[in-house]
Amino acid sequence: MVRTVRGVVVARFKDALVVDIGGATGGIGFKISVPEPTAARFGEGAAVRLHTYLQVREDALTLYGFESEEELTLFELLLTVNGVGPRVALSILSTLSPDALRLALANSEPAILARVPGVGKRTAEKIVLELKDKIKAPVSVVEALAQLNAVDAEVIDALVALGYSVVEAQRAVQSLPKEATTIEERLRLALSSFGG
Repeated sequence: MVRTVRGVVVARFKDALVVDIGGATGGIGFKISVPEPTAARFGEGAAVRLHTYLQVREDALTLYGFESEEELTLFELLLTVNGVGPRVALSILSTLSPDALRLALANSEPAILARVPGVGKRTAEKIVLELKDKIKAPVSVVEALAQLNAVDAEVIDALVALGYSVVEAQRAVQSLPKEATTIEERLRLALSSFGG
């Protein structure tokens, strides 16, 4: 089983990287499906090390990669839920940070998961039901995010009303500094991150 891949990014897609593992002499390039924030973070020529999951099917071998072991562990846990395949699990990790996912599960909030593209209400409820006791949010994360959770939900709703996708809105909110605590301040900073 391929558990890590280290190399240089030779091509980048919205949700995948092609990683050349041969170094300067050239070698084999693996196309690895990754969460969208990971794909956005690494440009061509960047050195990368990914923790990987190899899906073996009758008609294909598909490699999924993650920057941290924590993301890989969450991905594999999501796959244990009946009806959640690699594409849905990857979509969840593209939309929610590991901390946000842990918090949603720990607080039994399927509505947060239902905002992920490809995850319906029933699937979100099933994920929460099956994983809430297996995944716990760290206390510090719960304290920090619980205060901002309602504010961030309003900011996300406002950004979606302005025409941004849920994924874009959640990504913008996740990158905001913790010092910004009011809805107005967080919305202004989120909009400035889009260049508007």
